[in-house]
Amino acid sequence: MTSTVPTAVHHTDAQPPITMAGPDFPYAYDDYLAHPAGLGQIPATEHGAEVAVIGGGLSGLVTAYELLRMGLRPVVYEADRIGGRLRTVGFDGCDPGLTAELGAMRFPPSSTALGHYIGLTGLETRPFPNPLAPGTPSTVVDLKGTTHYARTAEDLPPVFREVMDAWNTCLEEGADFSAMNRALRERDVPRIRQIWSKLVEKLDNQTFYGFLCDSPAFASFRHREIFGQVGFGTGGWDTDFPNSILEILRVVYTEADDHHRAIVGGSQQLPQRLWERSPEKLTHWPAGTSLASLHEGTPRPAVTRLHRTAGNRITVTDASGAIRTYRAAVFTAQSWLLLSKIACDESLFPIDHWTALERTHYMESSKLFVPVDRPFWLDEATDDQGRPTGRDTMSMTLTDRMTRGTYLLDDGPDRPAVICLSYTWCDDSLKWLPLSPEERMEVMLASLREIYPKVDIRKHLIGGPVTVSWENEPWFMGAFKANLPGHYRYQRRLFTHFMQDRLPADRRGIFLAGDDISWTAGWAEGAVQTALNAVWGVLRHFGGTTDPTNPGPGDLFDELAPVELPEN
Repeated sequence: MTSTVPTAVHHTDAQPPITMAGPDFPYAYDDYLAHPAGLGQIPATEHGAEVAVIGGGLSGLVTAYELLRMGLRPVVYEADRIGGRLRTVGFDGCDPGLTAELGAMRFPPSSTALGHYIGLTGLETRPFPNPLAPGTPSTVVDLKGTTHYARTAEDLPPVFREVMDAWNTCLEEGADFSAMNRALRERDVPRIRQIWSKLVEKLDNQTFYGFLCDSPAFASFRHREIFGQVGFGTGGWDTDFPNSILEILRVVYTEADDHHRAIVGGSQQLPQRLWERSPEKLTHWPAGTSLASLHEGTPRPAVTRLHRTAGNRITVTDASGAIRTYRAAVFTAQSWLLLSKIACDESLFPIDHWTALERTHYMESSKLFVPVDRPFWLDEATDDQGRPTGRDTMSMTLTDRMTRGTYLLDDGPDRPAVICLSYTWCDDSLKWLPLSPEERMEVMLASLREIYPKVDIRKHLIGGPVTVSWENEPWFMGAFKANLPGHYRYQRRLFTHFMQDRLPADRRGIFLAGDDISWTAGWAEGAVQTALNAVWGVLRHFGGTTDPTNPGPGDLFDELAPVELPEN
């Protein structure tokens, strides 16, 4: 898609596809999943062995699903509901088909491992109406009380083109953007590693904002301000300004913030379908076996304690008081739970991994949705004399006001629709935290009334608002991880934890997974990739092997290993 401040790459049919696997660990997860040899084999003597999978989000369900296929018996623990931050909810009193995505709602095509499971479960996708995306009817950019209406980027004032040019120049001169993007497309591992190793060493201590300020192209404060408020891809990125620039480069290199798709019917269907689905090719288990059938329809409840017991086993206590012991466990829930809600033995992990968990930095995020009678925003607007203007009544809206991002979501002209009145992060999210859903909605409607004084959103409402502040969710405590400057070493420890032959023998057997363990936190692709890492780790833990023609992520680790920075 084209953004208000688009990235430098434009797609052509001749370009190869890009994947979010890289630049830190450029392993081809999509090829691994597609290979007819499968992900690996467990010795027959281990078939039916139980493995604890803690967390019923996407990473947990991918882990459990693949372990089931191999002939192991995953035991899933979930404190709340299947889905994690893939959370799709309805509106009280409205058609059940009218839903809101409180968590992940848009997915880039470069999420190729995620795409495998979307296709496997028979889900459909459609373009997500991001700012100035081809499928978005119109976009309004409202800054400092001035409103700009646009159907394409060319409709915006010249200053936005100047900001776009500054960003592209900044990326080329400071991060070798085109060369890295090309290397990732071509899966040229030596070139990827050559470029990235220099950048990690140079930029690990740099903030996003500092990276902009160091570029002569962004000498203008006004340009930096507009860039922060409007951003690229999905909108304003000033809430990311304190974060490591390496986090941002991972996004733009792999086009993770571009060409987004939504899952028709809601993203929570994906983990739910993996829970209910019986794999076509099953080892050990009879045909028709699913995760749901192994659990009699319901996962085990929340984990309250994790500790090591005799024989280097992992013992799990859950909220029901039940205690079960496993030879292996995979922890896929939010990392901070290991520091707070779950009583843990320090012997679970090496001390430097505990340090990395404690230093993990999470972003806040909030959303509020309302149901409306129809997509009235597609009505043609009129001027003060009642004459048609040729513009939509309302548009996808980016603003520096409290709402920040407003998204218009519909299923057709004659059907009820949904408005995401506000999607915010960090400080902008915290501003909503003390308010009730109704109070939030009132402030949002008042804010949008300043942009659209002739539009009465309220008269189209057909139900009450639904909202979330992820930092206030007890099992999440934040929306997603975002590394701060200097956090690269911590992230490397967490990501590489699945390579347990490098750990002391008495620290093995529990594996970390989830998007906050990945290099691409906040993206479902990271949840899938780290799940596959953990599956490989469990496979090895039980004496299993991969097919020589389809080596797993651990088999190729030495040649793909993330850059290792000195500790001293």
